[in-house]
Amino acid sequence: MKNFTAIDFETASGYRNSICQIGLVRVENGIITKEVNLLVQPPDNYYWSRFTDIHGIAAQDTANAPTFAQIWQQIAPYIENQNVIAHNGFGFDFPVLNKTLLHYSLLIPDYTKFCTYKIYRSNLANLCQEFNIPLNHHDALSDSRACEELWLRSLK
Repeated sequence: MKNFTAIDFETASGYRNSICQIGLVRVENGIITKEVNLLVQPPDNYYWSRFTDIHGIAAQDTANAPTFAQIWQQIAPYIENQNVIAHNGFGFDFPVLNKTLLHYSLLIPDYTKFCTYKIYRSNLANLCQEFNIPLNHHDALSDSRACEELWLRSLK
C-alpha cells in the first residue's frame, strides 16, 4: 500500500476539537506528491500555555488564520476514501479530526486508518533517532513527514 496520506495535528488545548496546525503528506506509488502545512485558528483562538510550550504556536500566530471549517475542503480530498496514516493515530489524531469535524457540523468521511505507533510500539522522537529520520518534533508537517517515512519502512 504505497498510496496514502500521513497526517498530524497539533492542538491548542486539551480539547480534542482545538486543532491549531495541520501537517499532511500525500504519497502516490511511494513518492511524495503533496505536502500541506497549515496554521488553523482553534475555537475562540483559545490556547493552554502548556500546549504552546510544547509546539510553540500561540494565539497571536493563529489570530488571522482560517478556521478548520474554512480549510476542510482543501484537505478533505487527501482524507476522504483514502488510507490515512498517523503516529498514535487511534489515541490522538483520528479522534482529534472527528471531534473537530463534529464541532463544525461537518460530516466525518470514510477513510481507512493506520497507526505507525501500533507497528513500532515506540514514540516518534525515539523512532526518528533510531532510524536517523529528521524531526522537528511537534511541528505537524515534520511529524507527518516522519510518519510517512516510518510507514514506508514498515512496508519493506
